[in-house]
Amino acid sequence: MAVADITKTTLQLVLNDGNDLETGKTIYKAKSFNNVKTEATSDQLYTIATAIAALQQRPLYEIKRRDESDIRGE
Repeated sequence: MAVADITKTTLQLVLNDGNDLETGKTIYKAKSFNNVKTEATSDQLYTIATAIAALQQRPLYEIKRRDESDIRGE
């Protein structure tokens, strides 16, 4: 059976940057934070993401967690 070991976690905040003047579609900008502890829980990441978002000029649209894993056989 294969096992996945999380090696890297990134926290990404997606911010609403307004609307495109020509198309009217919403523009999103992302801010990524590396070196996040792989053991961090979803609650911990949500708490820190909302605290960081409060310091931004743009409103928060979405919070993403990106994990990278090494897969190996047992």
